Amino acid sequence: MVTDRHTFDPERNAMTTDTSTLLSPSRKAHLLNDDWALMQKLLEIYDQGQLAEKLNTVSPGTWCRETINRWSKGKASPKLSHAEYENLLSLLPKPASGPRSFTFIDLFAGIGGIRKGFESIGGECLFTSEWNKYAVRTYKANHYCDPERHTFNLDIRSVTLSDQMEVTEDEAYANIDSEIPDHDVLLAGFPCQPFSLAGVSKKNSLGRKHGFECDTQGTLFFDVARIIAAKRPAAFLLENVKNLKSHDKGNTFRIICETLDELGYEVADVDAAKGWDPKVIDARNFLPQHRERIVLVGFRRDLNLHQGFTLRDIRKLYPAERPTFGDLLAPVVDEKYILTPKLWDYLYRYAAKHRAKGNGFGFGLTGPEDVARTLSARYHKDGSEILVDRGFVDTLEFGHELNQLNRPRRLTPQECSRLMGFDKPGESSFIIPVSDTQAYRQFGNSVAVPVFEAVASLMKDRIVAAREKTHEERPQLEIALPA
Repeated sequence: MVTDRHTFDPERNAMTTDTSTLLSPSRKAHLLNDDWALMQKLLEIYDQGQLAEKLNTVSPGTWCRETINRWSKGKASPKLSHAEYENLLSLLPKPASGPRSFTFIDLFAGIGGIRKGFESIGGECLFTSEWNKYAVRTYKANHYCDPERHTFNLDIRSVTLSDQMEVTEDEAYANIDSEIPDHDVLLAGFPCQPFSLAGVSKKNSLGRKHGFECDTQGTLFFDVARIIAAKRPAAFLLENVKNLKSHDKGNTFRIICETLDELGYEVADVDAAKGWDPKVIDARNFLPQHRERIVLVGFRRDLNLHQGFTLRDIRKLYPAERPTFGDLLAPVVDEKYILTPKLWDYLYRYAAKHRAKGNGFGFGLTGPEDVARTLSARYHKDGSEILVDRGFVDTLEFGHELNQLNRPRRLTPQECSRLMGFDKPGESSFIIPVSDTQAYRQFGNSVAVPVFEAVASLMKDRIVAAREKTHEERPQLEIALPA
């Protein structure tokens, strides 16, 4: 008898076809290991109950959470059928289609919104860093990570060694160089933190240089700066909240710009005049959501590719037709997303109280043709910033039966995915393997994908030209500092 079996190669993250005669005991053990290798990979994304549910779509009533739990503890050795194996394999993301023309790394990656923008123009991700375990699950559910070319990191400080004061700069740069592959573009959505000069004297006693090594120490931007200094990518894109410009009375933004200049990079539109700043991009030009973020794009000065680049040109990439808020909504949703009478009463009275005081605090009731407020990470609490209008009538009393029947609702996580551009209207292809609470936090902390697709498109020609210039030669930056 000849047996054909598809098995999982963990090194290739792909199926292979095995043709053999009657299986020997050692061969059976190997196939069980293949099954477990696939299961281990999926358990990085899904919980045991979710996987049991998926298996039961093929083999009804056969699997439960406890079976997989016992398997994970070595107390059971179930064997997957061919159909079960293929069903599970379909849960893993596939490589991006089309040729890859440049490489990038994804720092403080969240659920990969910026990555999607750069994959859309032909980029290949070689390194990802994200600390939040729930965001990692969503990231791995949606983005293919080549096991031979891609590395996943949970704490960037383990690479930059920034939390080890006794480590010299040379040691830190050597570690970065060995842990992070060479790449053309660095992407980072780093947190906004104030800088401090505290600790400078200690660094001096350790023989450290001045410059960014002192000014930015203790912040996560410091880790970004160290990686740029060590790896010398041709370009970078840094993303942050709009308030980065005014944070700490402008000191934070000033030090960031001075650091990037010191590292030998030209930041686009860095000296934009007061008024409209092209570095601050509002997603409402692409999606029905008011969401402003500051975007810093830089090119290595010595490559002479920065001339003429401006984010003002993003206006040329605004879509001719933007989807409406109504386009993103599902026709029917679970009743759990409708506000309870008690919560709706609280939000309504809270808004009325502040309106009477002349304040703008309150809920955002959003109709099908409206532009939504900014989706935030706190959306899971009450959803107040974006409530879907289900027919509230202003001319009727709040407590009128019709208004109570038509209480507003939260967006579902799938609708949040569309509002952030991870899915297009009517789609639900972006995988959400986590709870609603975690999903709301993740989308609220993420970026509007179409914005970064547009920025990536603006950068593409220069990235490709830089790659042709640099090839694989990326010497570490030597910073000349005053005595």
